[in-house]
Amino acid sequence: MSTDKQGTRILARTFFNQLRASGYTPMQIIGIATELLDLVTEDIKGENVAQPTPEPRPEFRKEA
Repeated sequence: MSTDKQGTRILARTFFNQLRASGYTPMQIIGIATELLDLVTEDIKGENVAQPTPEPRPEFRKEA
């Protein structure tokens, strides 16, 4: 295992253990992990990635 992967794994395990020791449940930790992934995704979208323009949606009409 490379040093980078090993360091990442150690950091993740340490973070997990600290959360559990602080009383967070596994489901709460999953929520935290999800929020972290959302933040990373938003950060990546802001970097060097051209934002596509949204395609217009068809207008839906209510039937009379």
